[in-house]
Amino acid sequence: MKLKSILFFALLVISLYAKSQDDLSVYPNNWWVGMKNSSLQLMIHSNHDIPSSIKIDKGGVTIKKVFQPENKHYLFVDLTISQTAKPGFYSFILKNGGKIKYELKTRSNPSTSKQNQGVHASDLVYLIMPDRFSNGDPSNDKFSDLRDTSSNRNNPYVRHGGDLKGVSDKFDYLKSIGVTSIWMTPLLENDMPIMQEGPYLMAGYHGYWITNHFQIDKRYGGNQGYKEMVNQAHQKGLKIIQDAVYNHVGEYHHTVLDMPMTDWLNQWPAYQGTNHREEVFIDPHASEADKNIMVKGWFVPHLPDLNLANPYCANYIIQSSIWATEEFGIDGWRVDTYKYCDESFLNKINDRLALEFPKLTVFGEAVSNSVSATAYFSKNNINSPFKHNLQGVLDFPISHSILDAVNQNFGWNEGVSKLYTTLAEDFLYKDPMRNCIFLDNHDTNRFFSLIGEDISKYKMALGLLFTLRGIPQIYYGTEVLTKNFMNPNDAAVRKDFPGGWFNDSINKFIPENLTPLEKEAFEYFQQVATFRKGSIAIAEGSLKQFIPQQGIYVYFRIHQKQTLMCIVNTNSSSSELNLNRFAEVNSKFQMMKNVLNQKTIQKSSSITIPSKSFQLFELTN
Repeated sequence: MKLKSILFFALLVISLYAKSQDDLSVYPNNWWVGMKNSSLQLMIHSNHDIPSSIKIDKGGVTIKKVFQPENKHYLFVDLTISQTAKPGFYSFILKNGGKIKYELKTRSNPSTSKQNQGVHASDLVYLIMPDRFSNGDPSNDKFSDLRDTSSNRNNPYVRHGGDLKGVSDKFDYLKSIGVTSIWMTPLLENDMPIMQEGPYLMAGYHGYWITNHFQIDKRYGGNQGYKEMVNQAHQKGLKIIQDAVYNHVGEYHHTVLDMPMTDWLNQWPAYQGTNHREEVFIDPHASEADKNIMVKGWFVPHLPDLNLANPYCANYIIQSSIWATEEFGIDGWRVDTYKYCDESFLNKINDRLALEFPKLTVFGEAVSNSVSATAYFSKNNINSPFKHNLQGVLDFPISHSILDAVNQNFGWNEGVSKLYTTLAEDFLYKDPMRNCIFLDNHDTNRFFSLIGEDISKYKMALGLLFTLRGIPQIYYGTEVLTKNFMNPNDAAVRKDFPGGWFNDSINKFIPENLTPLEKEAFEYFQQVATFRKGSIAIAEGSLKQFIPQQGIYVYFRIHQKQTLMCIVNTNSSSSELNLNRFAEVNSKFQMMKNVLNQKTIQKSSSITIPSKSFQLFELTN
């Protein structure tokens, strides 16, 4: 009887131990040999206490340091992966005899896999909210094991079922309209319940409530589905930009439900929201208290704010970004809420990404009221105590000034003069060509609504966007005049693309189904976007602008192999334009080819510019 009791107890211990090992999670999920930085920090997490002693079973990988925080459910293990380490599985052995298998893979070769290419001014970026674009696989619309099981297209605040298969199904359509790069709102797992936002119950259909940094949400198609989509994109000649969120996570993230250490998050005695005032970074008179609230205040109550000054938290986010870049082969990152993050962290993650992926593009969202505040967050020419190293930013000042150019009457500071003076401040940037310029996005009113549904303004603004310096970004549906204001909230500007679902009554992916006005917009979009794909002046040329006069704005894109003359007439009547004023650029050319109607004319002293129009000429001899 005593022996049976002993055996029973032993089996129970073994059973409990086995169960405790089953819930061990390791982040990053895997890594690679041949990384330029040989260091790797593993986060091991369990629902039970983890022994603080660990060793590895074979050479090539060395344990440098082991740190266990106050929460014994976590263990941080610093490794050095030697240049002689071989790909394969390595076993980490815990003090109690438990083993963790960990895989080191062989890195992909970007020259053969077409990955990590970077995004440039020659590209046209198409912004997609996957849940609202196209549903290629209805079987993954909802899962019973996730906190949010809703999927209902009749409710604008919950998931509608769009996925990665739906995006890849439209690759040929996107290529046909001149798109070269696709930026999707975050794809990482958002295992969050329906949340209260103001008076509405909202789902995380947009992707910004991240709960797992190493898992693509299975409602989109999971990790494998994303890999397949990225590979298909590259085979089609398209690039992929992934959306990152460094600043915060969803409140059901495992590091929030079971915090590794008390300072993993930015903690306050009571809830403290950020002040959203980026001016504190450039204001020589700013208080430290305001700076502290800007960085450490929370974006909203249900998005816990990460303390990126904590080196373990910082490493977790840095390594997750490196992991995704290598694992999925993406070509660039757009970083959400960039200006709210710890500044030293931002420079560190940019350096680490650039070290491993020299061609990779990163641009940050730093919503700002001024050019100086926008430029501050990128590589700049500003004399400031802290210098950012970000390649480029989302250029909100240019966005606002393009809209002012087509919406406002001409004045000293209004209309096209606003665009002129905004571009005149490009001296603040190291390289304004790296900025992402746009007309609208998923957080703004729709562009066509902002211009009063005026097709002439549509063509003027689109012409400007496609020919000014920078990397242009278009929000899905702009090509077919999708419209709306953010009323009652942003769900109103995130509607489904008609034709993206099997049972849609109208399919606007097919040009024949467009209204006459939509078709006019679509064909104009397609024409100018296609032209810019082959234009070296737009891709690499300099920008020379002339002071706007009487509502007419003229600028040139100049390359030794091509010169373009761009003209915007914002007046309600046609105007005669004296070309002699631009002799420093056009004097060596005899002919002007109108890109939009393909007619070539001999250059004279003046030309007539139609009212409310954008004109694009290629100067030739």
